[in-house]
Amino acid sequence: MPLVCLGLSHRTAPVEVRERHAFPASRMAEVLAALRDYEAIREAAMLQTCGRLEFYAEVDDYERGAAQLKSFLMNFRHAAIEYDLESYLYTLLGSEAAEHLLRVATGLDSMLIGEAEILGQVKDAYVQAQRAGALGPTLHRLFHAALRAGKTARSTTRIGGESLSLATAAIEAARTRVGTLQGCCVVIAGAGKMGRTALLRLRDEGVARVIVANRTLANASELVESAQFGEAIPMTDLQGVLACADVLIASTGASHFIVSKEMLERARDTQRSLLVVDLAVPRDVDPDVAALPGVCVVDVDGLQPVIEERLGVRREAIPDVERIIDRFLDRFLRWYRSRFALPAIASLTQKAESIRLAELERLFARCSQLGDRERELITGMSLTIVSRLLHSAIANIREKATADDAEVLSHVRVLDELFELNLSARIAELGEASQR
Repeated sequence: MPLVCLGLSHRTAPVEVRERHAFPASRMAEVLAALRDYEAIREAAMLQTCGRLEFYAEVDDYERGAAQLKSFLMNFRHAAIEYDLESYLYTLLGSEAAEHLLRVATGLDSMLIGEAEILGQVKDAYVQAQRAGALGPTLHRLFHAALRAGKTARSTTRIGGESLSLATAAIEAARTRVGTLQGCCVVIAGAGKMGRTALLRLRDEGVARVIVANRTLANASELVESAQFGEAIPMTDLQGVLACADVLIASTGASHFIVSKEMLERARDTQRSLLVVDLAVPRDVDPDVAALPGVCVVDVDGLQPVIEERLGVRREAIPDVERIIDRFLDRFLRWYRSRFALPAIASLTQKAESIRLAELERLFARCSQLGDRERELITGMSLTIVSRLLHSAIANIREKATADDAEVLSHVRVLDELFELNLSARIAELGEASQR
């Protein structure tokens, strides 16, 4: 199966490497269009979250396809790097690549097992690839299987139980380091999903003051209005409010630092301590601010100890989710292998249909006295005869296709010879594909 997944994630690369290779959301269409220009890549999709960057592709050849994906990742948009990127990458082939996407969509491969956000991110990756015209039948089918598996896992198991997200983990970390948050001033940079979750949780915690800063003030205002809690300011006013902040939770989509060391030095009272929880990838806060007196910085990787303490219930659900993955993976693989049978089935069906239509035309031309009802009955009978004659042959070849590529090719050759379907070129192509 010439299906490839190339990626790096929280399991293989630290945040400073992941952020270096993050693509702005605004350039997603450009990225997918560039991928399509590589000759070995037939279909492509890109999945990017704070914890991973992965490319899924249907390729002509494993070796050439994987090499071109690596070349793309190393060269597109990025300047020279001072580390060995390949040491952080993983390459999954065939059924392993398909299974991996199912594990991602069900939340089993997340830093936060069972996280709710990942299913929406997989859907976004699918929609973006579809809009860019980068999807074909294989990835279309695979992403649909992954989305259905993710929904099934969440609705039938406890993999999403014990409400926990990166935003709530950030607040847990803040409570651990600061103590009670009730008398604190918390600044949230970013009014997206993370910011919304954090604001609602802080409201329930009884925090004294929460300020939401966002590049678009209207979005921040809408968020605090819907929560009936907090204050909204434009991002340009962020420096001013950092002077009174005890905690900063940052999660924007910026491609640059929104808080620099120099900015924080100018803003802060050096006698006041500040906890910075940076949930963004690329990071929102320059990690050098940790060198300032009284400043503590925690990034997404640093939240792992907090997350580990809360995942007991979700881990108990892992065996149930793995059974769901096995079921959806088996369906996808059976469909994928059946592609060998499709040319023969289509040609056989088309030939039978052309013969049926030609014979009906001849009959109706000779029997012009037939009324509409008689013609409908004869047409229906012809459809039934052709369908019943072909049913067992098509069912058998589909069944063989899901089990053994070599055997189904043998059956296709026999059908080609018996019914003169002119499939020799396609059979040769499929034979080469089955050897990859």
